[in-house]
Amino acid sequence: MGLPVCAVDAFADKPFTGNPAAVVFLDGPRDDAWRQSVAAEFNLSETAFVEPSQNGFRLRWFTPTVEVSLCGHATLAAAHALWETGRLDAAAPARFETKSGILTARRDGDWIVLDLPSLPVTPAKPPPGLLAALADTPLAFLENDGAYLLEMDSEETVRRAAPNLAIWSALTKKGLILTAGARRATCDFVSRCFFPSDGIPEDPVTGSAHCSLGPYWSQRLNKPVLTAFQASKRGGFLLVRPKGARVEIGGRAVTAWTGGLA
Repeated sequence: MGLPVCAVDAFADKPFTGNPAAVVFLDGPRDDAWRQSVAAEFNLSETAFVEPSQNGFRLRWFTPTVEVSLCGHATLAAAHALWETGRLDAAAPARFETKSGILTARRDGDWIVLDLPSLPVTPAKPPPGLLAALADTPLAFLENDGAYLLEMDSEETVRRAAPNLAIWSALTKKGLILTAGARRATCDFVSRCFFPSDGIPEDPVTGSAHCSLGPYWSQRLNKPVLTAFQASKRGGFLLVRPKGARVEIGGRAVTAWTGGLA
């Protein structure tokens, strides 16, 4: 049957919603070119490679084109898969060694809570010509190391946005995070995320983006715990709790399929 693999829909409470990630359970070292080829074959926004380590599990994430240093939804997917397959006791937290340090996941009822690093944003000046990729002018333009975060004037503006990713990716390697306060009572803010330089035109639900969105909206709204909705076509809800240098991000997950990799 080959290496065990499954696809998990993260930040989802039913199949075919949220953000799908492939999870590959390795039986030993594999080179990076092989991992990248596997991720390109699955062609999901992320493929997670999990292998046992002395103190937990090693975890790496690949998009169809590049390796990334932090991925929230594929970490949630990996933890879910470990518990679902019995590789980790259901009551035990998952501990991952990653390029972003030690990340953990724990169960809280039918939710999974990730402990991730905070990625604060700072005010920035748009590179010349960049805003031509958008039809609307942002209220605020900020950045972290990997993305520009733009607060827009309304949830409707975020939902209808159709950024010109050819213009965007020609001018910057950074991703694009659009966000606004929510008009509904079920969440505090909404977002959409685009990472064309990483081979991800639009990411369905982005855990790592909420490492920036959480602290930003917590300060803006003066709330310690927030509910978020990423308004992509598949969409997904998240719970976000900033905790200084860390951010707790909660979500549900479901297994979409299981199989083997030759």
